[in-house]
Amino acid sequence: MSNPVLNSRLIDIQELGDERGMLAVIESNINVPFETKRIFYIYGTAEGVRRGFHAHHKTRQALVCVSGKCTVFLDNIERKTDILLDSPTKLLILEPNDWHEMYDFSADCVLLVLASHLYDPEDYIRDYNQFREVYGG
Repeated sequence: MSNPVLNSRLIDIQELGDERGMLAVIESNINVPFETKRIFYIYGTAEGVRRGFHAHHKTRQALVCVSGKCTVFLDNIERKTDILLDSPTKLLILEPNDWHEMYDFSADCVLLVLASHLYDPEDYIRDYNQFREVYGG
């Protein structure tokens, strides 16, 4: 039985502000379509390094560069695309069926990730051939 193809997508976060500065709000089950159970961030990535190289069985994620920029490569078997995250108001909803790799990190990049599940090593698909077996049908 193959898993259904879910669509990762880029959404805009509403920004609020005045002369004092800006505010962007991310809320579980509002602009993030799941309850957040785990939050982590990636920073200090050396130039030329790619990260990720996996998909998930169940975990959904929301990615936002709160500082700097990076690119996220997505592959869900049916399409391959690169998404530039270069604003704290761009939120990438990443579905489990997307093999993902992050690259081209700026020196000041802080990539915030909100996840639907706690860390579970069994949820990770780290072998691309296994990913194709699980999501390729």
